[in-house]
Amino acid sequence: MPVTIAALGGSLAQQSTSLAALRVALEGASEAGARTELFDIRELDLPMYVPDSSDVPTAARRLCESVYACDGMLWSSPLYHGTISGSFKNALDWLQLLGDRQPAYLTDKVVGLISTAGGTQGLQAVNTMEFIVRALRGWAVPLVIPIPQAWRVFQQGHVLNDGIAGQLRTLGGEVARAAEHFAAGRITSLDAGRAEAALQPVSDVEVRRAQ
Repeated sequence: MPVTIAALGGSLAQQSTSLAALRVALEGASEAGARTELFDIRELDLPMYVPDSSDVPTAARRLCESVYACDGMLWSSPLYHGTISGSFKNALDWLQLLGDRQPAYLTDKVVGLISTAGGTQGLQAVNTMEFIVRALRGWAVPLVIPIPQAWRVFQQGHVLNDGIAGQLRTLGGEVARAAEHFAAGRITSLDAGRAEAALQPVSDVEVRRAQ
């Protein structure tokens, strides 16, 4: 049975370089035999996450159900002021709805990370995403794709650089391959990191205390 890879990313811009990059990586996952699903930040149109709110939008529930059911993910965010965008972080905040599931959050899901930047830096957003993956008990694959000066690479949603397109497809394939190993039981969370203690997500109580 093929694994399922859910992709989350983009921005509120009509022409999003991070979304264009995500689509190419998702093609790589599909070419590797995975079933794929794309969640565009702009189309999700999520309100700001409010802890303990009883008003949970349909889009947030659909996102969380797909994330819980998938075997792996691809994340792609633009670099804004040295970190991920607010809209992308807000989408991740809604994954708090998975805190009471068994297993919780992104336990044993592999995640591939992409960032796009207007300037010459792009790794800061990837670093931020990697911390979040660990906090949600997932596993970031070693290959990451930060794309500086993305306006040179993408135009009107199309990738112009064959080398970067190849890297993105490779990332998608790597996520699908690693997800297959987890799904088949060939890798367990203990095997993947006996020496590295995963960061624990904060509880709803701790979130409320931080307000």
